[in-house]
Amino acid sequence: MSASAARPLPPSLYAETAIAAPDLPRLEGKARATVGVIGGGITGLSTALHLAERGIDVALVEAHEPGWGASGRNGGQVNPGLKPDPDDVERDFGELGQRMVRFSYAAPEALFRLVERHQLRCEARQAGTLRAATNAKTLSGLAKLAAQYERRGLSAQLLDAAAAAEATGTVRYTGILRDPTGGSVQPLGYARGLAKAATSAGARIFAASPATALLREAGGWRITTPNGVLSAERLVIGTNGYSDDLWPKLRRSVVPLFSGITATEKLPEAVAATIMPGGGVLYELGHITVYYRVDVEGRLLMGGRSASRDLAGPDAFGFLQDYARRLWPALTGVRWTHGWNGQLAMTPDHYPHLHEPEPDVLIALGYNGRGVAMATAMGGIIARRIAGEAPDTLDMPVTAITPMRLHALWPLAVQGTIAWGRLRDRLGV
Repeated sequence: MSASAARPLPPSLYAETAIAAPDLPRLEGKARATVGVIGGGITGLSTALHLAERGIDVALVEAHEPGWGASGRNGGQVNPGLKPDPDDVERDFGELGQRMVRFSYAAPEALFRLVERHQLRCEARQAGTLRAATNAKTLSGLAKLAAQYERRGLSAQLLDAAAAAEATGTVRYTGILRDPTGGSVQPLGYARGLAKAATSAGARIFAASPATALLREAGGWRITTPNGVLSAERLVIGTNGYSDDLWPKLRRSVVPLFSGITATEKLPEAVAATIMPGGGVLYELGHITVYYRVDVEGRLLMGGRSASRDLAGPDAFGFLQDYARRLWPALTGVRWTHGWNGQLAMTPDHYPHLHEPEPDVLIALGYNGRGVAMATAMGGIIARRIAGEAPDTLDMPVTAITPMRLHALWPLAVQGTIAWGRLRDRLGV
């Protein structure tokens, strides 16, 4: 959130195919609201929608336009659960952990029902999430996870190598756990749809209005933008991977990671029929996550970690294209038409973080690759808290902001980890 003018939406397949962006004003002059939200990604938009549906006066300021950041550039995967397995969550949090598991595994279903309720045009498909094992070690982990699903009455199906090949069109995987509740959306279309639904419910959203300063004032907060000021009784910050120093220590509590995606042209029917024929989404359980899906138009979208800088164009993601051809040799000769990336946020404990550093301030970030479903769900939790629910009734813990040690060195460490992880995945170790 710099003081610079709003930047145009980076080029991507999503930018070409999403519904039109809502016509939103810039914040000019003075405005007041009960709740002021900073950040027009999924966290902020979901919060604004849930608050407006409760009849709470809410105004949101966004530096560029809704969905400009990773919320509109991610893989579009609507995945269930948290990064740690359910047993680990319950070990870490006890009774709260049980609620966290139920909440996170129900998040995709809640998202798809929200899409239905508001008739969001975002290519939503609830065709399942596939977690894919690439070797004996990750297959053992999948079997343990399947047992955890069964003990909790969650729906999942463990596929052996032959069934995995049939489900994906590649012999790469030793097994797959399929969760039928997951699926996909066109994420920029989803973000824009949330913005339209929120404004229809009564929220005010200001685009091209970066928050440049925060000041405590009588009765709440003063949010300064280049052309205006928003005064609010309560404050919500949902800036995730694009967090800066607007709130003390927040930027240093997460590691920003860049995730890249490259997309093919519309695949020939004979090829498309063999790649993810069930229409779901897949992510690999390796040292470095690779994820993919085939969209409603029959294009393959391959995603994974990228260099820590803005990249654009298919030529920037040759490593993902090479890997796709290893998985499906029939892609040889298929044209790759798009490439882009966005900035996510990783937390050191791999849990989403919900903070309440002051009684009238809520901050949520750090979804560790599960942001589409979990950021949507977190908006509902924030609205519950603002509406008066006690912190101990919420389905996620409220924690202190904890800066990471040697935070400035983390980008270098991440790049080294990515390079080493890719090599280990390629070697199968």
